[in-house]
Parts: sequence; C-alpha cells; structure tokens
Amino acid sequence: MTSPAGPPPTGGGSEQQRLKLLAVTACPTGIAHTYMAAEKLAQAAANRGIDMKVETQGSIGAENVLDDNDVSNADGVIIAADKDVDLSRFVGKRVLTVGVAEGIHHPEQLIERVRSAPVHTAGAAPAASASGGGTERSVAYKALMNGVSYMIPFVVVGGLLIAISLSLGGHTDPSGGLVIPKDSFWMDINNIGVIGFTLMVPILSGYIAYAIGDRPALVPGMIGGWIANTGDLYDSKAGAGFIGAIVTGFLAGYLVLWIKKVKVPKFVQPIMPIIVIPIVATTALGLFFIYVIGKPISWVFEHLTDWLSGMTGTSAILLGAILGLMIAFDMGGPVNKTAFLFGTGLIATGNQTVMGMCAAAIPVMPLGQGLATLIRRRLYTEQERETGLAALFMGCFGISEGAIPFAAARPAQVIPANMLGGAVAGAIAGVAGVEDAVPHGGPIVAVLGAVSGVPMFFVAVLIGTAVTGLTTVTLVDVSERRRKGAAPVAGLGVAGPLEPALVGVGAGAAAGGAAGAVVAQRIVASSSAPATETAPTGTPSAGAGADADAGADTNTGVLSGYLTEQTVKVALDARDKEAAIREMAELLARTGKVADLDELVATALRREEQGTTGLGEEIAIPHAKTDAVTAPVVGFARSAEGVEWGSLDGTKARLVFMISVPEAAAGDEHLRILALLSRKLMDPGFRERLIAAPDEGAVLEVLNEVR
Repeated sequence: MTSPAGPPPTGGGSEQQRLKLLAVTACPTGIAHTYMAAEKLAQAAANRGIDMKVETQGSIGAENVLDDNDVSNADGVIIAADKDVDLSRFVGKRVLTVGVAEGIHHPEQLIERVRSAPVHTAGAAPAASASGGGTERSVAYKALMNGVSYMIPFVVVGGLLIAISLSLGGHTDPSGGLVIPKDSFWMDINNIGVIGFTLMVPILSGYIAYAIGDRPALVPGMIGGWIANTGDLYDSKAGAGFIGAIVTGFLAGYLVLWIKKVKVPKFVQPIMPIIVIPIVATTALGLFFIYVIGKPISWVFEHLTDWLSGMTGTSAILLGAILGLMIAFDMGGPVNKTAFLFGTGLIATGNQTVMGMCAAAIPVMPLGQGLATLIRRRLYTEQERETGLAALFMGCFGISEGAIPFAAARPAQVIPANMLGGAVAGAIAGVAGVEDAVPHGGPIVAVLGAVSGVPMFFVAVLIGTAVTGLTTVTLVDVSERRRKGAAPVAGLGVAGPLEPALVGVGAGAAAGGAAGAVVAQRIVASSSAPATETAPTGTPSAGAGADADAGADTNTGVLSGYLTEQTVKVALDARDKEAAIREMAELLARTGKVADLDELVATALRREEQGTTGLGEEIAIPHAKTDAVTAPVVGFARSAEGVEWGSLDGTKARLVFMISVPEAAAGDEHLRILALLSRKLMDPGFRERLIAAPDEGAVLEVLNEVR
C-alpha cells in the first residue's frame, strides 16, 4: 500500500493498518452523478486496498448513511458535492471538499489528496473546492437558493391557510375591510397562517446565513430577518420584507465568517460557536440594521408617501401604472406597503379609485408566476411547479407573497416581469375607474362585492397576469439560453450538462437535505415485479463492483417490468442525437405505452436543450417525465460507431438508455431506476458485457444485474 502523504491520518491507526476513508457524494438534482461519483470512489479505493464507505445524498434520500462509529474510525473524508453538505459531524477529521465531477473523473487523485487535507474544526465553514473541477456556483448563489428552499413551505402553508380562512370565514364590513369575525374558528385558522407568514422572512434570512457561516450564523440570520421584517423597530410603518431578509442573511453569514478568523485563547475556543459568535453577531447585526439600515428604509417610506400624495391629481393611467410598479416590486416591503397604505388611507376620504388600482395589481404577481410554471413547465423544477399551483390559489385571494419564492430565486427575471404586469393591471384599472371599498386586493374582493366595475377589474387582473407570465418565461428562457452549457443550478429547474435530471424532477429535496441527515431509504423493486426488497443502494465498503450483488436474487432485477425484449435493440441505426432519440422513442412505442410519440420525442429534446444527458464513458440516458406515456417504460440500444451526445469526456454514446414516466407516476421509482443504473454503469466489466451481448436476450441477462 502506498505510504500516506503528508501528516499521518487522524483515525488513530498505524500506517501498517488498512486505511479507512469516508466519502459523501451529492449533486444539485441528486440523480445520476451522485451515484456515479460514489461508484468511482468505491472502485478506486478497492483497487488500492483501502476501506471506503460512501454516503449518497440523492433525490431518493440519504443512503448508506455514515454513523458515529464510521466517523470515529476514519482517516479522512472526501466530500464530492455541488451542494451544501453538513460537515459538523466530521470535526477532527481530514476533510477534502471538491465538486462531484472530480469524484467521477479523478477518484484516485482525491484518495491521495485527502490524506494530507486540512483537519476540519468545530464551527468552520465548508471548505471551497480546491480543484475548480466541479459544477459549483458561487457561495452567494448557493446560499440564496438554500434560504429559498427552506422558505417555500412557510409561504405555501401560511398563504393557503390565510386564503382558506378569508374565503370561508371572511366578509366585507361597512366600516371598511375584509373581516373575519373575532373568536371564530376561521380567525384561529387565519392566525395560524399569519404565523407561517411571519416566520417566512426570518427563515429565508437564517438559512442564507447558515449556508455561508454554518450553525453559528443561524441565530443571527433569523433574528436579523425578524428585525428586517419588523418596521416598528426602526420607526418605519413597513418592514424591509424579503429583500431586507436577503440583506441580513448575507450580512450575518459573512459577519460570522469574519469573527471565526479572530484569534482567541484556547480556553475560549470551545464556546465560540455556541455562545460567543452567535451573541456577538446577533447584537452587532441587529443594532446595525436598526440604527444604520433602518433609517434609510423609513426615509424612503415617508418620501414615497409624500410623492404619491402629490400625484393624486395627475393622469389616472400614470398613477395606476406607478402604483402597480410599486405593489409588484417587493411584495410586502417598504415600496409595496407605501402604495398599499396610500390607497388604504384614501378610502376613508371617499376616494376608492386609488385602492382599486392597487387591488388589481396585488394578485398579478402570484397569478403570473403560477401561470409561468404552467406555460413552460420544463423551465421549472417539480417543487417550483407545486409552488406555482399554490401561488395561483394565493393570488385569487390577494396574497402577493405567493410570488416571493420565485422573486428570491430569479430576481433579475421575475421582479421586472412582476412590475410590468402590475403596472399594466394598475393602469387599466385606473383608466376604467375601478373602485375598491376595502383595504385588500385580488379576485376575492370582487366576489365579495367590495369592487365596483367588476368586469374591468377582472380584465385588468387577467391582462396583467398574462403579461407577467409571458414576460417571466421569456426572460427565464433567454437567461437559460445564455447559460447553455453552464453548470447545473439547484432550485432553478435547469439541469446543466453534467446532471441528467428528469424533466419535471426538481432539486427541492436535494436543497432541503443540505442541512441535515435524511433517514436512509431502502430500495423497493418495481410494483410490476414481485415485491422483493433489496439492500440499500448506498455504496458498500471496498470491494464493491460488478459482483456486489452476487448473493442477491438473480431472477428479478429492478428494471423488470420496465425493460423487455421489445424495448431492446442491439444495433441503433441513428447517427445523430435527435434521430437517436426518435428511434429510442419508437422502441418504447412497441410496448403500447406511448400515447403520443411526437410529444415524447419533443419532451426528451427539450430536456437535451437544458443540458446533455451524455454521462461520458460512452453512455447516454435521455429521459422525460410526460403524459405522452401511459406507464413507466425503459429502452436500451447499442450503437457500433457511437452517437455524438455532447458528453464532457468527449466520448460518443454507444450505450443508450431511454427512460420515460408519466407526469402522475407515483413515488420515486423512476429516480431509483436512474440512480441504480447510473451506479452500475460505472463498472467497466458491466459495460463490456453489455457491448459483447450477442442478442436481446443476452442483453436482458446483463441488465438483470441492476438491482
């Protein structure tokens, strides 16, 4: 065995003992490359006589989870990941952090490098990739997406509960307002929803800070977000909203990183991450926001109100457009609140047209973003599409915050689209003289009879929504085309060239799993096969490879019921990618499970536009989640000459799999298939057997090893 490079291992054993390493692999979408990297690392370790256990953090959960005993006996830890991985359990161990692509292409080098990697200390931030070979985005972007992923459930739960309470328990009151009777059941539901909305902003701020500065940054981030959202603390009638939360999140995260660099006596070091850093950072950030940042916010609020007051005699179309722009800008922040409170204040004077302009603009943002997820589904992850449905519901009840997750994730595209749609809706309502007698917006106020000029009110809302939705998908599509060939991004619904994410499968689970361990899941065979449970798909210790499943049942593989002789072709005729995808789709159609061949081909090609599904190693796995198929189906074909698929390693695809599942496919079986297949394809012997198999029956025998 090669002698360890650099300082001795930290596992406590002598150099004559078998080296023990751990690894964690993860990618933004948590599908193929997570498992490819795991398999490559395990193979490289086995070839060197090194014990290695690999935890995979994929879309189907964390598997082969590293326990305390594994960590205590380890000589080093390799983190091959393009998303945040909690390193707190590896304190005192040598930790090497790189991108997931490094785990696939250079596993041998990583094994050598980890033996001289720096020792991870308590409270230290995750080390940046030293290789630059991964698919990582900036720390700031990953931190923002981390905060958004944790915020979404609070937006959805809080918004839907408020909407339900308003729709079932609310009514207009002659004295003004949309009222839910006090001490009623629906008021209790409303209050619970308000709590969700109240926590939304601190959660966003806290988890942005956590992604930057680790656990010591969580408390200052959350408290800073609460302060940002509570205008009373800095003499403002409106809090800074989600934009203020983003500011406090980044300030807290980087402030904690700076404090960590301060040299302190050894006796103080143990209490730094749990007492000193959180207290100092929280106090400093809170006072800074109240006395420094808060004053300009209050000033903006006051002067915007004065400016609007001076415009009440101007053109209705101009005033409506300006109010719509302000309503749509920050969805609850000082600019939004200025316009809303301005309209609310004029209701008492008998001027209800200004509130009518605001009421038409208020629902446009959530309705428009929800519409965008329906217009161009491929641009959004599954989690984002679900959030889009919730946003549509919230928009109907005038809850503009339903669009915040989209604005936080893509501010450069979403905020301008929101503002354009809001301006259009406000201008149309102003020209039409729409009036609103209550301080609320959205279709709900028209349904409850608080709006005059109802037809034009709905015209304004519908046109504003259409403008927002169409502008959003246009800007997002242009942005993604510019980034074509760039790295994959968690939470954006766009898989880059390294990661073959199924169309419609999002990164929410992966992002959400970045902060803690997920319980290990067991892989269950297809429902169309016998109900046989197999071992977890986490990478075993050294020695894993082609024979890892030698003792398993050889009668039923995980592809059983999905892939048959009908969907196997030993000689692919196509010479280019598009022709190959159509030929594969025709292969799947032999099963009778393809309802629309052209749509299946179109969906698979749209997936290729987001990033190649060529994995390298002469492999391609085009795939689609679409109702063009009526049931999950898998096809396989070989190409003697190979098809140019745009793989990063430059190899042509000789082994082509195509996987397609319906939109309504239950469970994560398609993800499990792709995960297991990706792992198995990293075995050179398995690939050689696939290439050498003489006919369809022989191919199926080889593929039966996938379990």
